[in-house]
Amino acid sequence: MKIHNFSAGPSILAPEVFQEAAQAVVNFQDTGLSLLEMSHRSKEFDAVLNEAISLVNELLELPDGFKAIFVSGGASTQFALAPMNLLPQNGKAAYINTGTWADKAIKEAKAFGNIDVVASSKEDNYTHIPKNYSVPSDAAFFHITSNNTVFGTQFRNMPETSVPLVVDMSSDIFSYKVDMEKIGLIYAGAQKNMGPAGTTLIVVREDLLGKVDRHIPSMFDYRIHIKKNSAYNTPPVFPIYVSMLNLRWVKKNGGIKAMEARSIARSEMIYSEVDRNPLFRGTTAVEDRSRMNATFVLNEKYQSLENDFLEVCKNAGISGIKGHRSVGGFRASMYNAMELDSVQVLVDVMKDFEERKG
Repeated sequence: MKIHNFSAGPSILAPEVFQEAAQAVVNFQDTGLSLLEMSHRSKEFDAVLNEAISLVNELLELPDGFKAIFVSGGASTQFALAPMNLLPQNGKAAYINTGTWADKAIKEAKAFGNIDVVASSKEDNYTHIPKNYSVPSDAAFFHITSNNTVFGTQFRNMPETSVPLVVDMSSDIFSYKVDMEKIGLIYAGAQKNMGPAGTTLIVVREDLLGKVDRHIPSMFDYRIHIKKNSAYNTPPVFPIYVSMLNLRWVKKNGGIKAMEARSIARSEMIYSEVDRNPLFRGTTAVEDRSRMNATFVLNEKYQSLENDFLEVCKNAGISGIKGHRSVGGFRASMYNAMELDSVQVLVDVMKDFEERKG
């Protein structure tokens, strides 16, 4: 039975990516060595790193002045490193609080300067993206979390602002075209939409760096990682390699434009069923619904059937559908490699559940 993986992460990747990655573990490019034991200074891995960075540049259509690097530590580390590198002492940065990860980013940033939380949907349990806020023109940057995996909301467009945007794109990078002219920094943990856990992509406008007086330890300084081409220390070799393979797959399958079309088709299919089916309801504002993470619950009359629904999902090969422990319900995470057929399986299960329980 095919397993349909709706997990929020680590996430689904294309079968061909898994196959090529598996071969590299056994024998990388006929060297007789596993990639796992190969020197990160070897010409073979240097080629991998250069191709991965080149694909990032090509797919995101990075303008001159931007640099892409791969680092360790996950997006959670960047909650601190972004302000450490970009926020001058006694300076101000603007943040918007739209979910669990945005809230954590705000907490970390407060150690490095004055943080102005311009808007928050926390009191509404993060069920929408705040509107009608203003960003101070004297802020060093404006930080957003583009997609909120726990609560299922997403910025459909980058906000209009006069200051550089710093964006945590961990769960929706490479799924739609970004206007890079608005961007100062993007950071993204690989394990949602780019590759396996273990590496983090940084895309930064280089002229924003070097403007803080604080001491930045070498491992935390973006400039050093740029200078050393992501190999200042031993990089996460295997996650970078698999991310490279996945970016090749994205390019081969039509690039970001095609990935966006796929995400629209998947999300429209699941949300149409959530809205049609009297057993279920969505949990977020319709205009802010995430294309990556569809969140929904059983209507009050049917809430006692939650375990029954999870069981029929399991029997249909649907994995990872249970909602985040902090909100409950259900969450269908649909990253780039997910095929529409898998979403159809979930929709068919929901229809069948209605017929039997409604």
